[in-house]
Amino acid sequence: MKKIIVPIDFSSHSEYALKTSVTLAKKHNLEILLLHMLELESGIISGNTTNIKETTLFHIRLAEKNFKEFLNKEYLNGVKITAIIKHFKVFSEINKIAKEQNADLIVMGSHGSSGYKEVFMGSNTEKVVRSSEIPVLIIKNSQENLNFESVVFALDFSEKSIDAYKKAMKILSILADKIHLVHINTPLSDFKSSDEIRTKAINFLEKSEGNISKLNTINYVADYSIEQGIFNFSNVVGGNLISAITNGRTGISHYFTRSISEDIANHASIPVITFKM
Repeated sequence: MKKIIVPIDFSSHSEYALKTSVTLAKKHNLEILLLHMLELESGIISGNTTNIKETTLFHIRLAEKNFKEFLNKEYLNGVKITAIIKHFKVFSEINKIAKEQNADLIVMGSHGSSGYKEVFMGSNTEKVVRSSEIPVLIIKNSQENLNFESVVFALDFSEKSIDAYKKAMKILSILADKIHLVHINTPLSDFKSSDEIRTKAINFLEKSEGNISKLNTINYVADYSIEQGIFNFSNVVGGNLISAITNGRTGISHYFTRSISEDIANHASIPVITFKM
């Protein structure tokens, strides 16, 4: 990894994402790209009158002032940071900017379903997750003494998730010390017997890894819901990061419906990282 993009609205949750990014940048020698989206309507941008141009210039100068204040922090010393200001608040555009900048990871603050009305609501975070072709790390709270020594990676062993799994393992092997692969079996979501799950896992590992050496390290958990199964397992193993694969259309995919994906992003008390299928 070389570059991290951090979308910010100068809120406390933006700073949670920034602090996390700084920790990663210092540990892995990364550059941070801070992205601020101006809240301007398209009519303002495309207009030609003097008043419209002055309004646009005012918002740009205000963003520059906010950047200067936001970046006046001692913990940023020694980190390469580039500020980027874009005119629109269109969250699908973040993926385009990430591709233009050759970024490897998006780190985004979110307060999920807490009811606040700042930029990074859970729904907007979900939009970024759906559109992003690079991994998205969602930070919900201030991460004191940040470490990702134990990551819980939820899998359904579907063949269409193999490429995403390979990409995820490369990133997670950099970020985390230990990766716990887990499959959640529920009575309400495509329930399978132990033999059926094992057979599917073997097929998945043979095609993704070329061998089944990880077979005995996979955890099989039965619970009443996918979300609760992941959270309960994470508590047992001391997980400090949850990883899941998304399909880009309906949020977190495989056995995740859209509502479950939103619940995970909104209700997880630890960071969540997603990888597009």
